[in-house]
Amino acid sequence: MLVDSHCHLYFDAYDEDRAEVIARARRDGVQVMLSLGVDVVSSRATVALAEAHEGIYAAVGVHPNDASKAWEGERTLEALRALAASPKVVAIGEIGLDYYRDRTPRPLQWHVLRQQLDLAAELGLPVSIHNREATADLFGILREWVADLRDEGSPLAERPGVWHAFGGSVAEGEKAVALGFRLGIGGPLTFKNAPERREVAAALPLRALLVETDSPFLAPHPYRGRRNEPAYVRLVAARLAEVQGLDFETVAAATSHNALQLFQWRDSV
Repeated sequence: MLVDSHCHLYFDAYDEDRAEVIARARRDGVQVMLSLGVDVVSSRATVALAEAHEGIYAAVGVHPNDASKAWEGERTLEALRALAASPKVVAIGEIGLDYYRDRTPRPLQWHVLRQQLDLAAELGLPVSIHNREATADLFGILREWVADLRDEGSPLAERPGVWHAFGGSVAEGEKAVALGFRLGIGGPLTFKNAPERREVAAALPLRALLVETDSPFLAPHPYRGRRNEPAYVRLVAARLAEVQGLDFETVAAATSHNALQLFQWRDSV
């Protein structure tokens, strides 16, 4: 059994064969898929998709690259809060900081992230964090947020979220884990030109790892450059097992259990 802890199943890349993509994932042992929004419109679409399919769950949120055009302050927060009332919503995300694309002014990115972290705390939902070339600022904001959760005695302090598409160093991974975060491992682990990612993944504790696809992006080898899909999370798990010196079944079971502990969905994995 496997969990794809980060995908975007509502994207138009799947409009022609979405049912087949979901069926292929299930045939390959992917029992649960978490589909994440990037703005209110896509969050609404992913909640509807999750409500229509057993084993698919949703996260709602505004991505930093979409904040300039999608963030309308309290109106956006109210829309996300209403969507999060669905029992199929298990996280706030995809949220975070992106200094690579830099499509949103940084002060607005910080404000939008903090507003959504506050919403997550209010609702008791973990977050799925996007980071691109913003590690130092992101750590500063998340450290403050987790400290507040701990001061308030919030149960969320024990499971604040996942650092999606983790691509940092061992030291950065250990810092994130010390804050309570899990680390999402995806397709780049399998790339032929990414030995450093495998070295980091080998050194990280399995108890803190999730596997993901980020579908339709970042397809693993040998599908690199093509459309990604949740069934390919098996390739990520197999590579993770190899670098950790473990068998596939151990890694599949552990990462699925880690996802269940974090997101607390109803399906038993």
